[in-house]
Amino acid sequence: MLGITDYGAFCTTIVLFLALPGPGTFCLLGSTAKGGFRGGAAATAGVIVGDQILLWLAVAGVAALLAAHPLLFKSVQYLGAGYLVWIGLKLIFAKPGSAHPVNIQPHHFARQAVLITLLNPKAIMFYMAFFPLFIDPAQHRGLITFAAMAATIAVITAVYCLLLCAFAQTAARTVAAHPRLARGLEKLAGVCLVGFGIRLAAP
Repeated sequence: MLGITDYGAFCTTIVLFLALPGPGTFCLLGSTAKGGFRGGAAATAGVIVGDQILLWLAVAGVAALLAAHPLLFKSVQYLGAGYLVWIGLKLIFAKPGSAHPVNIQPHHFARQAVLITLLNPKAIMFYMAFFPLFIDPAQHRGLITFAAMAATIAVITAVYCLLLCAFAQTAARTVAAHPRLARGLEKLAGVCLVGFGIRLAAP
């Protein structure tokens, strides 16, 4: 679809990464706790802006690599697949432990979310490895392909994050009351990421 390899897997992987606890998740939950749904919505906008900045920086490098060094681009795709498998294995074998929440100050939720996203090493690595993995060199359409991927990420992020903000308190209570369920879902996400990595690396 528009030069995107396996669009369904592309969308599913975005959801899986959004669902993994990290600075972005704690930023949204903290903003919602202190600013209500409007605070969470502002933080959601900030996360999307930060994602788009990282995304288009990655696009610039991917586009240049694709045009100048097709074989090297293929190697980057394999590295991206390996990255998905590595993240998946970490989730599968990770020991239970508490994550450190991000400190969110009242007001300026969007600005804080942008900075947290831009300074998040996992987000930077994600975009460096993510785009090459899902680009079909034979069907690639340049800016159209990149724009379709960017729009897809923005829409999925907006829907997921706003739903998370709307159900933040309920979700938090559920996870606290059922730690085994949370751990099981984390392992399931890891299995899916390993599967996607292997599938996309296969010729």
